[in-house]
Amino acid sequence: MLRLCRTVLHNRSAQNDNVPSLEFSPALDHPELLAAPVDSALRALDPALATHVEVAPIDATLADTAAFCAAYGIGLDVSANCVIIAGTRGEATRYAACVVLATTRLDVNGTVRRLLDARRASFAPMDDAVAMSGMEYGGITPVGLPEDWALFLDPSVADLPSAIVGSGIRAGKLRLPGAVLAALPRAEVIAGLAVEVAPPA
Repeated sequence: MLRLCRTVLHNRSAQNDNVPSLEFSPALDHPELLAAPVDSALRALDPALATHVEVAPIDATLADTAAFCAAYGIGLDVSANCVIIAGTRGEATRYAACVVLATTRLDVNGTVRRLLDARRASFAPMDDAVAMSGMEYGGITPVGLPEDWALFLDPSVADLPSAIVGSGIRAGKLRLPGAVLAALPRAEVIAGLAVEVAPPA
Protein backbone atom coordinates (compact mmCIF):
# COMPACT_ATOMS: atom_id res chain seq x y z
CA MET A 1 0.00 0.00 0.00
CA LEU A 2 1.27 3.48 -0.77
CA ARG A 3 2.49 5.42 2.19
CA LEU A 4 1.04 8.83 1.49
CA CYS A 5 2.11 11.98 3.18
CA ARG A 6 -0.46 14.72 3.67
CA THR A 7 0.70 18.25 4.19
CA VAL A 8 -1.25 21.40 4.80
CA LEU A 9 -1.01 24.04 2.13
CA HIS A 10 -0.63 27.38 3.81
CA ASN A 11 -2.94 30.18 2.74
CA ARG A 12 -1.77 33.72 3.08
CA SER A 13 -5.27 34.46 4.36
CA ALA A 14 -3.85 34.12 7.85
CA GLN A 15 -1.87 37.30 7.20
CA ASN A 16 -4.24 39.06 4.80
CA ASP A 17 -7.95 39.27 5.44
CA ASN A 18 -8.52 40.14 1.78
CA VAL A 19 -7.40 36.67 0.67
CA PRO A 20 -10.31 34.18 0.74
CA SER A 21 -9.74 30.90 2.54
CA LEU A 22 -9.95 27.41 1.11
CA GLU A 23 -11.96 24.92 3.12
CA PHE A 24 -11.07 21.38 2.10
CA SER A 25 -13.27 18.38 2.91
CA PRO A 26 -13.28 14.74 1.77
CA ALA A 27 -14.11 14.82 -1.94
CA LEU A 28 -16.47 11.85 -1.75
CA ASP A 29 -18.65 13.80 0.68
CA HIS A 30 -19.20 16.61 -1.84
CA PRO A 31 -20.28 15.31 -5.25
CA GLU A 32 -21.78 18.75 -5.96
CA LEU A 33 -18.21 20.06 -6.26
CA LEU A 34 -17.16 17.36 -8.72
CA ALA A 35 -17.93 16.72 -12.37
CA ALA A 36 -19.86 13.47 -12.79
CA PRO A 37 -16.89 11.53 -14.29
CA VAL A 38 -14.68 12.69 -11.42
CA ASP A 39 -17.16 11.54 -8.79
CA SER A 40 -17.53 8.16 -10.51
CA ALA A 41 -13.77 7.69 -10.80
CA LEU A 42 -13.19 8.51 -7.14
CA ARG A 43 -15.86 6.02 -6.05
CA ALA A 44 -14.19 3.34 -8.18
CA LEU A 45 -10.74 4.15 -6.83
CA ASP A 46 -9.07 2.07 -4.13
CA PRO A 47 -10.42 3.53 -0.84
CA ALA A 48 -6.85 3.69 0.47
CA LEU A 49 -6.21 6.27 -2.28
CA ALA A 50 -9.60 7.99 -2.45
CA THR A 51 -9.49 8.90 1.23
CA HIS A 52 -6.57 11.25 0.49
CA VAL A 53 -8.52 13.29 -2.05
CA GLU A 54 -10.11 16.49 -0.78
CA VAL A 55 -12.15 19.22 -2.44
CA ALA A 56 -12.80 22.88 -1.72
CA PRO A 57 -15.35 25.26 -3.23
CA ILE A 58 -13.94 28.28 -5.05
CA ASP A 59 -15.23 31.26 -6.99
CA ALA A 60 -15.82 29.85 -10.47
CA THR A 61 -14.63 33.11 -12.04
CA LEU A 62 -11.21 32.47 -10.46
CA ALA A 63 -10.72 28.89 -11.71
CA ASP A 64 -7.88 29.67 -14.13
CA THR A 65 -4.56 28.88 -12.47
CA ALA A 66 -2.99 32.33 -12.32
CA ALA A 67 -6.16 33.98 -11.07
CA PHE A 68 -6.83 31.19 -8.55
CA CYS A 69 -3.31 31.24 -7.09
CA ALA A 70 -3.30 35.03 -6.81
CA ALA A 71 -6.74 35.18 -5.19
CA TYR A 72 -6.30 32.30 -2.74
CA GLY A 73 -2.63 32.71 -1.89
CA ILE A 74 -1.60 29.35 -3.33
CA GLY A 75 1.87 28.86 -4.79
CA LEU A 76 2.24 28.06 -8.47
CA ASP A 77 4.71 25.38 -7.40
CA VAL A 78 1.91 23.25 -5.89
CA SER A 79 -0.66 23.95 -8.61
CA ALA A 80 -0.82 21.46 -11.47
CA ASN A 81 -2.35 22.09 -14.86
CA CYS A 82 -4.05 19.30 -16.80
CA VAL A 83 -3.41 20.05 -20.47
CA ILE A 84 -5.23 18.09 -23.18
CA ILE A 85 -3.18 17.37 -26.29
CA ALA A 86 -4.36 15.90 -29.59
CA GLY A 87 -1.75 13.99 -31.57
CA THR A 88 -2.44 13.13 -35.19
CA ARG A 89 -0.84 10.78 -37.69
CA GLY A 90 -2.70 10.42 -40.94
CA GLU A 91 -6.38 10.03 -40.16
CA ALA A 92 -5.77 8.81 -36.58
CA THR A 93 -6.00 11.12 -33.58
CA ARG A 94 -4.87 10.20 -30.07
CA TYR A 95 -5.52 12.27 -26.98
CA ALA A 96 -3.38 12.70 -23.90
CA ALA A 97 -3.91 14.53 -20.62
CA CYS A 98 -0.59 15.95 -19.48
CA VAL A 99 -0.23 17.11 -15.88
CA VAL A 100 2.52 19.64 -15.21
CA LEU A 101 3.26 22.23 -12.57
CA ALA A 102 2.15 25.79 -13.26
CA THR A 103 5.80 26.85 -13.01
CA THR A 104 6.69 24.74 -16.04
CA ARG A 105 5.87 24.50 -19.74
CA LEU A 106 4.68 21.31 -21.39
CA ASP A 107 7.01 20.01 -24.12
CA VAL A 108 4.25 19.48 -26.67
CA ASN A 109 6.26 19.19 -29.88
CA GLY A 110 9.04 17.11 -28.38
CA THR A 111 8.23 14.69 -25.57
CA VAL A 112 4.44 14.57 -25.97
CA ARG A 113 4.50 14.20 -29.74
CA ARG A 114 6.92 11.27 -29.43
CA LEU A 115 4.85 9.61 -26.71
CA LEU A 116 1.76 9.80 -28.89
CA ASP A 117 3.70 8.60 -31.95
CA ALA A 118 2.16 11.56 -33.73
CA ARG A 119 3.30 13.53 -36.73
CA ARG A 120 1.67 16.61 -35.26
CA ALA A 121 0.68 17.43 -31.66
CA SER A 122 -1.28 20.45 -30.50
CA PHE A 123 -3.61 21.63 -27.79
CA ALA A 124 -7.00 19.98 -28.22
CA PRO A 125 -9.81 22.37 -29.20
CA MET A 126 -11.68 23.56 -26.11
CA ASP A 127 -15.06 22.29 -27.32
CA ASP A 128 -13.64 18.82 -28.02
CA ALA A 129 -11.88 18.59 -24.66
CA VAL A 130 -15.04 19.61 -22.80
CA ALA A 131 -17.38 17.35 -24.76
CA MET A 132 -15.18 14.26 -24.53
CA SER A 133 -14.15 14.66 -20.88
CA GLY A 134 -17.57 15.61 -19.52
CA MET A 135 -15.85 18.37 -17.54
CA GLU A 136 -15.87 22.15 -17.63
CA TYR A 137 -13.20 24.17 -19.39
CA GLY A 138 -10.82 25.48 -16.75
CA GLY A 139 -11.71 22.60 -14.44
CA ILE A 140 -10.50 19.55 -16.39
CA THR A 141 -8.63 17.24 -14.06
CA PRO A 142 -6.64 13.98 -14.33
CA VAL A 143 -9.26 12.11 -12.30
CA GLY A 144 -12.05 10.55 -14.38
CA LEU A 145 -10.74 11.10 -17.89
CA PRO A 146 -11.89 8.99 -20.87
CA GLU A 147 -10.42 5.48 -20.84
CA ASP A 148 -8.87 5.83 -24.29
CA TRP A 149 -6.83 8.89 -23.33
CA ALA A 150 -3.23 8.60 -22.24
CA LEU A 151 -2.33 10.21 -18.91
CA PHE A 152 1.18 11.61 -18.50
CA LEU A 153 2.54 13.20 -15.32
CA ASP A 154 5.70 15.20 -14.92
CA PRO A 155 7.83 13.84 -12.03
CA SER A 156 7.60 17.19 -10.24
CA VAL A 157 3.84 16.63 -9.92
CA ALA A 158 4.11 12.99 -8.87
CA ASP A 159 6.58 13.96 -6.14
CA LEU A 160 4.35 16.59 -4.51
CA PRO A 161 3.13 15.70 -0.99
CA SER A 162 0.02 17.78 -1.76
CA ALA A 163 -1.04 19.07 -5.17
CA ILE A 164 -3.90 21.29 -6.30
CA VAL A 165 -5.78 20.34 -9.48
CA GLY A 166 -9.23 20.96 -10.92
CA SER A 167 -12.31 19.09 -9.75
CA GLY A 168 -13.95 18.83 -13.15
CA ILE A 169 -15.97 21.98 -12.60
CA ARG A 170 -14.82 25.58 -12.31
CA ALA A 171 -16.33 25.96 -8.84
CA GLY A 172 -14.04 23.46 -7.11
CA LYS A 173 -10.41 22.42 -6.62
CA LEU A 174 -9.02 19.06 -5.56
CA ARG A 175 -6.12 18.61 -3.15
CA LEU A 176 -4.35 15.26 -3.21
CA PRO A 177 -0.85 13.75 -3.00
CA GLY A 178 1.04 13.43 -6.26
CA ALA A 179 1.39 9.73 -5.46
CA VAL A 180 -2.37 9.36 -5.84
CA LEU A 181 -2.23 10.99 -9.27
CA ALA A 182 0.58 8.62 -10.24
CA ALA A 183 -1.55 5.65 -9.10
CA LEU A 184 -4.51 6.57 -11.32
CA PRO A 185 -5.39 4.11 -14.10
CA ARG A 186 -3.13 4.52 -17.17
CA ALA A 187 -1.00 7.18 -15.44
CA GLU A 188 2.64 7.30 -16.53
CA VAL A 189 5.31 9.46 -14.93
CA ILE A 190 7.44 10.85 -17.76
CA ALA A 191 10.81 12.52 -17.25
CA GLY A 192 11.17 15.57 -19.47
CA LEU A 193 7.43 16.07 -19.93
CA ALA A 194 7.80 19.72 -18.93
CA VAL A 195 10.57 22.28 -18.81
CA GLU A 196 11.05 25.01 -16.23
CA VAL A 197 9.87 28.47 -17.14
CA ALA A 198 12.30 31.24 -16.27
CA PRO A 199 10.79 33.73 -13.78
CA PRO A 200 10.25 37.29 -15.03
CA ALA A 201 13.35 39.46 -14.74
